[in-house]
Amino acid sequence: MRVLLLLLIVACGSLQAQDLRYGKVSKEEIEETAHPLEPEADAAILFRDTYVHFDYFRNQGFNIITEVVERVKIYNKDGFDYATKSIGLYKSGSTKEYVNGLKGVTYNLVDGKIEETKLKNDGIFDEERSDYLDVKKFTMPDIKEGSVIEYKYTVTSPFLSNIDEMRLQEEIPINIVNARMYAPEYFGLKRHSKGWRFLNVEETTTQKSISFTYTESRGGNFQNDKVTYTENIYKIEEENVPSIKEEAYCGNIDNYLSSIKFELAYTKFPNEPIKPIATSWEDVAKTIYDSDAFGGELHSSRFYSDDIDPYLAKAATPSEKMLMIFEFVKSKMNWNGHYGLYAENGIRRAYKEASGNSGDINLLLVAMLRYAGLEANPVITSTKSNGIPIFPTRNGFNYVLASVDLAGGTALLDATNKLASVNLLEDEIINWSGRIIKEDGSSQVISLSPSKPASHRVMAVVEIGDDLSTKGKLRQRSMGNYAHNERMIYKSKNDDERRMNLEENFQGIEIHDLAFAEMENVYKPVSTEYEFDSMDQLEEIGGKLYFSPMFHLTTSENPFKSEERKYPVDFIYPREQVYSFTVNIPDGYEVESLPENLKIAMIDNAGEFVYQITQSSNTLQLHVKSAINESMFPPDKYVDLKKFYDMMIAKEGEKVVLKKI
Repeated sequence: MRVLLLLLIVACGSLQAQDLRYGKVSKEEIEETAHPLEPEADAAILFRDTYVHFDYFRNQGFNIITEVVERVKIYNKDGFDYATKSIGLYKSGSTKEYVNGLKGVTYNLVDGKIEETKLKNDGIFDEERSDYLDVKKFTMPDIKEGSVIEYKYTVTSPFLSNIDEMRLQEEIPINIVNARMYAPEYFGLKRHSKGWRFLNVEETTTQKSISFTYTESRGGNFQNDKVTYTENIYKIEEENVPSIKEEAYCGNIDNYLSSIKFELAYTKFPNEPIKPIATSWEDVAKTIYDSDAFGGELHSSRFYSDDIDPYLAKAATPSEKMLMIFEFVKSKMNWNGHYGLYAENGIRRAYKEASGNSGDINLLLVAMLRYAGLEANPVITSTKSNGIPIFPTRNGFNYVLASVDLAGGTALLDATNKLASVNLLEDEIINWSGRIIKEDGSSQVISLSPSKPASHRVMAVVEIGDDLSTKGKLRQRSMGNYAHNERMIYKSKNDDERRMNLEENFQGIEIHDLAFAEMENVYKPVSTEYEFDSMDQLEEIGGKLYFSPMFHLTTSENPFKSEERKYPVDFIYPREQVYSFTVNIPDGYEVESLPENLKIAMIDNAGEFVYQITQSSNTLQLHVKSAINESMFPPDKYVDLKKFYDMMIAKEGEKVVLKKI
C-alpha cells in the first residue's frame, strides 16, 4: 500500500509541475523511463487538448473549428506506432474539410541536452480513401526510445452536422486530457458519451458578438453592425486516465473507449424557424437512400439485362433467382479493395470495367435482384475497423450489403468476396447489426451474426508406439464461418504451404498426406484429412505413461486473462467443436486411471462443455463437445465465461495414466 501511495504522490506531483504550453517539454519528461502508474505501457499521452468551436466567416457562415494539441511519451520500440497520426477529412463534391497550422517536434536528450527535430513536409502525406474521405497522415521524425513528441493542428469543417467525437481514453494511459466545446445558441446540441468511465461535464455560458459590414440596398453605403449571442460552453478535464487493454474477442477496441460526442440536433437563427437536423435513424436512412450515389444507382437495368435474362429464364423459384444472380455478380465483378457505402464509380461503369468498391458491387447486386422481381434492399453497415455507429449518423457507415426477403426469412449477400455464400459474411463485416433501408426511406435493424453456429467435427484414431511416439489419422469437417475462414486461409496456398501452416498451429507434430476437399464449392463443408506423428505427446514417469487423450488438439491456455472486463466479449458468431478420439492402448500396458466425465453449462445455455471417456478392452473412446451459443457476452457475464473456460481447459489437460502389466 505504501508503494502504491508513493506512486500516486509522484504521479500527481509530476502533473502539477508539468508545463502544458506547446513547446515547453521538460528534461524530466524525456528522462522518464516508465509510466508511474502503468509501468508496462509502451507509450503515454502526457497531455491532450481538444478545443472545438464555431467561427463565423463572411460569405460562408459558420464553420466548425477543431484545434488539437497533443504531447506523447515513447518508452520503447513497441510505442513507435504512436509517432504516426492520421486525420480523417470528410468531403462532399468540392466542399471539404482541411487541415492548417500543422506543426510537430520530436524531443530527445543528446549529451544531456534537449535536441529538437521539427516535422517537415517529407513526413506529411495525403491519402484519398474514397469519394467522401481524405486522410492527412504524418509521422514524427527522429523517433527513439525515450522520445517525447508534440504536435498541433487545426481542422476547419463546413459540415455543421458532422462533429467528430472527442476521445478521452486510449490503449495507453493519459496523464491529462481536456475536451472543450463552445457552441453559439443558434446550434442545438445533443450530448452522447461512450465507454464505462463517468464523465463530469462542466456547463457554463458566456456572451459573444459578431461584427460585420454590409451594403445598404439603397444608396450603396457601407454599414457596420454587431450581433450579440449566448455561447454555450462544455468542458471536461481529467487526469490519470487508465489505458483500456485489448483482450481476446474484443472486436474493435475503439468501440469501448471513453469519449464524448456532440450531435447537431437543430439550428435556430434570429428571425428564422427551428430547422431540425437529421437525428433519427429514419432521417439518416432517407438521407442516404436519396443520394444519387446510393438509391439513384438502383433504377437502371438496360446495361445488364441482356446478360442475365437467359439465366433468369432457367430459375423457377425466388431462391434460385437470388442464387443465380448472386453467383453471376461474384464471378463478373472484382472488388478493388475499397470499402464504401456509396458507389465509387457508378454501377454502370463498374459493370463495364468489372471492378468497383463495395458500394459499386453490392448496389449492382441489389439492382439486379430487384430487376428479377425479388424484394431486395441495401443494408448499410460499418466494418469492425470503422467502429459501431451507436448514435444516428450517416457518417458512421462505410459498407453496404444486399438483402432479399424470402419465405424463410431475410438473406444477406456480399458479392465482393468470391468465396462468400448466402448468409455468410467475413469476420470484418460481422459487426453487431446493420440497417435495411427501403425505397420509402424506412429502415429496420438486422443482426449480422449468423443464426447457425460455425462447426468443426473431428474424428481421429491414434496409435502409441513402443518408442513413446504417437501416430494418427484425422478427419475434419468444417461448416459455416469455420469453413469460410479455412477457404480464405488455404485456398490460395499450395500443399507444402498448407502443411507448414498446420504444423505451426499445432507445434510438436509432423503432418503427412494432407488433403482438402470442397475448397471450391462454398455451399458445402470443407473436409480435411491428414496423418500425423509426434514424439512430444507422452511423458514416461516411473514406468507409467501420461498423456492427454486429445493430444495436439488440447486447449492449453485460457484466452481470458483479466479478472474483470469492462466491455463485451465478441465471439462474432456462435460456434461448436466436436471431437471423437479412438486411442489404442499399446501392448504391455493397461489403464491405471482415466479423467472423470464432466458436463457443464453456463446460465441460459450460453455455453456448453461435455467430456466423456470410456474404455473398451484395449481401446479408449473420447467424446468432447464445446459450444458457445451466443455471439456476444456482456461484461457482467465475463466472470462466468472465464470460469467456464478455466474448467474446460483444466479438463482437457487431465491425463490418462497407463501402467505396465
